[in-house]
Amino acid sequence: MKLLFVYNADSGLFNTLADIGHKIFSPETYRCDLCALTYGYFQERAEWRSFVESLGVECRFQHRDEFRRDWPGLTTPLPAVFRLEEGRPIPCLDRDAIAACRDLDGLKGLIRNRCV
Repeated sequence: MKLLFVYNADSGLFNTLADIGHKIFSPETYRCDLCALTYGYFQERAEWRSFVESLGVECRFQHRDEFRRDWPGLTTPLPAVFRLEEGRPIPCLDRDAIAACRDLDGLKGLIRNRCV
């Protein structure tokens, strides 16, 4: 089994810098709850990295633009977590489920219960 985590943010240096600014100056309007829970302002949270490594499954990460390029027919609202089954992404956590997580522990519990 493989998991695919898709952020509601685009790739690239300019977009990363814009996201950092958005998180610092207007966190209440930041549009990627997955990013907000798993990253600080400048880097991935160590607790998140350890959790991902402990899952025992291959995990891939994509930004919105990369996901739309690779899966143009899928219109799943992002962020989202997918199981890759027979090479096809099947949603296991949708945007609303991720948004309902109050903290990283909540997200980790959802992933354990619904995705692996």
